[in-house]
Amino acid sequence: MSYRNILPGSTIGILGGGQLGRMMALAGKAMGYCFVTLDPSHNCSCSQVADDHIIAEYKDTKGANLLADKSQVITYEFENVDAEVVENLEKLSYVPQGSILLKITQNRIMEKRALQSFGLPVAPFEIINRDPFEMVNVDTTSHLKLVATSAITRMEAILMKAIDTLGLPLIMKTATGGYDGKGQWIIRNERDYLTASQVFSQPEYADIDFIVEKFIDFEREISVVVARNCRGEIETFPVAENKHVNNILHMSIVPAHIPAAAEQHARQIAVDIAEQLGLLGVLAVEMFYQADGNIYINELAPRPHNSGHYTMDACETSQFEQHVRAICNLPLGNTTLLTPVVMVNLLGQHIQPFTELLPELPKQVKFHLYGKQGAVHNRKMGHINVVAEDVKQALVIIATKLSFIEELL
Repeated sequence: MSYRNILPGSTIGILGGGQLGRMMALAGKAMGYCFVTLDPSHNCSCSQVADDHIIAEYKDTKGANLLADKSQVITYEFENVDAEVVENLEKLSYVPQGSILLKITQNRIMEKRALQSFGLPVAPFEIINRDPFEMVNVDTTSHLKLVATSAITRMEAILMKAIDTLGLPLIMKTATGGYDGKGQWIIRNERDYLTASQVFSQPEYADIDFIVEKFIDFEREISVVVARNCRGEIETFPVAENKHVNNILHMSIVPAHIPAAAEQHARQIAVDIAEQLGLLGVLAVEMFYQADGNIYINELAPRPHNSGHYTMDACETSQFEQHVRAICNLPLGNTTLLTPVVMVNLLGQHIQPFTELLPELPKQVKFHLYGKQGAVHNRKMGHINVVAEDVKQALVIIATKLSFIEELL
């Protein structure tokens, strides 16, 4: 790929029209760029601020071709877009992130193997795949049933072997798909094993492989957003300490409650991944921090990330501006933390009480709403950044002035 300098006045195409695309477009428009988004929803978040909106499914070849015609550079705002579509777009337009990183991060097995090959710390894991030779299509229905049963028995045996090899507890995940805890099963005992193994015979998982990982006994969940541009410049944002409720990110605390040496280590891991994968753009690295100081990589997201939203109000450069800078091959911005901050997601059940509170909102609270229609329970509708003298003060403001957020989780 020949790298290009994409200057203000150019049009950036975004595959996906969610809130990440919206915030990317808002940051880029302030820099003088135009935006066109491709998304099947007629009133998606990004379309409300973009210059143009192509209403098409993500696998729609004609829609993708039109996006290429209208854009000088194309990016994606979430990793569940079709990698084959992105691969085809590489032939028609300039897609600096490329399809290879997307394919790796869309498949947990490929992702874990890649990280392991780089010598980076991941939890011990085993793979449960469907043997293609056992799933050969044959003429007789009875034989097909026998073959499928054989494959399921084999997968159950592999899971049992993983339990013997790795020990309990374990976590089993689908190799592809799944988010916010979906497609995951924790195995602590025989009952959990029976529940997890039943998944192999369910139709919705008929073509899915699985990965089984040793459950990491972590003290804190942390993440680092890292950016790299085409000239090889790399910048990392401060480490965020993340708290989840019902497998949905609830809160990100910055600075994280970890030693300075651990902060430096986590940021170096993110740099190593960016270099090894040839990252272009922004990547979030989710990690587990243990009490003894060990850090394990959990998952990667090749885009701006929920745990990086704090950067919009607390850092010299936001993750969204940084992403635009990176894919356009501009110098990366400084990532200095200007103020302690706590980011909290606003879910569907929070919107009405939050709206009612707006006239009396504490001055330390910055809010960002995504323009989504319908306040559906547990749907991400926006977020707030509470900036304060220190994290403790920010948490007190949330507990006392925004207590409904915790109460409605």
